[in-house]
Amino acid sequence: MEYTCILCPRGCHLSAEWTVNEQGEKTVAVTGNFCPRGIKYATEEMTQPMRTVTTSVYVEDGDEKMVSVKTSDTVPKAKIEEVLACARQIKAKAPLFVGDVLIENVAGTGCDLVATRKVVRA
Repeated sequence: MEYTCILCPRGCHLSAEWTVNEQGEKTVAVTGNFCPRGIKYATEEMTQPMRTVTTSVYVEDGDEKMVSVKTSDTVPKAKIEEVLACARQIKAKAPLFVGDVLIENVAGTGCDLVATRKVVRA
């Protein structure tokens, strides 16, 4: 598989393939990476792709109608729709500050959904 690493601005062009090591275990062999992060990225993409989810949530009593939010860490790519569905079901209450947790353990991912900007009370 071919990937472009997104973990830094360098954007290494990676090539990854399944191999079998001397113990008979399946592993991922990665080439084209400039740093170890490329190996981690390509291996994750082959085994369990992870993403940081960003979206917006409606705000009650705020000077803004919506607040930008993100997951506190990466979540499995397969859980993105579930995370977004959870975000659509809530309304945050102003005031909000950067880092405020709006949903703990969103969609059972072990990550929180947190505010990424300040919203003052209207």
